[in-house]
Amino acid sequence: MNNLLQEEKRSTVLFLWLFFIVFFIYDMFYYYLFPRFPWYNNDTISSLWYNFMYVRYFVTVSLIPLSIYLVKNGRTETVKYILLFTYVSINLVSDILYYKDSPDTFSSGNFVEVVIILFSPIFVNKKYTTIASICITLKYLLVGVFLQSLNVVFPVILIIVLSFIAYLLLHRFLKYIEALKQSYSEQMEGVVRGVIATLELKDPYTRGHSERVADYAMSLAKATGKFKESELTSFYYACLLHDIGKVNIPDTILAKNGRLTDKEYDIIKTHPVVGAEAIREVEGIADNLDVIYHHHERWDGKGYPDGLARENIPLSARITAVADAFDAMTSSRSYRPALPFKEAYERILAGKGSQFDPQLVNIFKQIYPEWVQISKKYSEARGGQINENPQAK
Repeated sequence: MNNLLQEEKRSTVLFLWLFFIVFFIYDMFYYYLFPRFPWYNNDTISSLWYNFMYVRYFVTVSLIPLSIYLVKNGRTETVKYILLFTYVSINLVSDILYYKDSPDTFSSGNFVEVVIILFSPIFVNKKYTTIASICITLKYLLVGVFLQSLNVVFPVILIIVLSFIAYLLLHRFLKYIEALKQSYSEQMEGVVRGVIATLELKDPYTRGHSERVADYAMSLAKATGKFKESELTSFYYACLLHDIGKVNIPDTILAKNGRLTDKEYDIIKTHPVVGAEAIREVEGIADNLDVIYHHHERWDGKGYPDGLARENIPLSARITAVADAFDAMTSSRSYRPALPFKEAYERILAGKGSQFDPQLVNIFKQIYPEWVQISKKYSEARGGQINENPQAK
């Protein structure tokens, strides 16, 4: 995610340089050097237009510090839209004032518009490319209406052609990015599952636990409606690795049949910190570090490692806590058999407001049948049966 933000920032800065350089060079030639040619008739230019040019330049120059401020404060996304809408608005007024009382026919056009459209694909954003094309086309149509001139037809056609070219470039960029994302996702999933396999060799009783927790958590996360689709992949990988810190726990403790001593339990409680540190620099998972670090926190503040409470616990960790607890209860361990689904269901409900986020427990009640189906899928894959009670609602 941080890399994407940095790329957006670099693209915006490049676009700003192009825009302002082309804008001022074009204006200098078109409005100040070109009129000095002997065949140019300066008498046709209205004084109102000249006065408006000062306003035009003042507004345009004001965009420079505003853009710098927005980029530095992480609001890069808005910069290109502000630039586009401001440019189109002031040039619409400028063209109308220039030709309104002039005997000259409309023959305007600005190279800046070519830059805006052809370079819009660098943002890899269909929305921006569409809005830029529509705004500039609409500008010419409005000029044509005000001036009652059909001379805007050619620039409108040119803008449409340039927009088509921009869309072809954008489509190619998006396909290339999609292929890279797919390749990266497959590689990441292979690495994650390899790590999980290593953990399961160390603690056979957790076989399948990571996958089930990740599926339960994804189901609950989607049901909250608070996650973007682009955030769920990273969340899923983090859920798969939520217990990765257990590789640092001695086998004698993980496989112990009896009750853990206080000292042993203190060692167990180090696994979220160790796990979070292990994946801190892993691109694609580090954005959901909270899942690994805080999935043993409790709503009442009695969890670990930091004893966070209520909304101070990140939502992603609260979701994982419910999924982790449910699967732990419905899975066999070295020290106890699996609990029936009905009992695990009732225990999750009993933990509402103490161990678990009350709102998440309410959502869990609604999607519980989906969790039963998830467990069935894994049980059938290994040729077993789950201990469920389909009447639990």
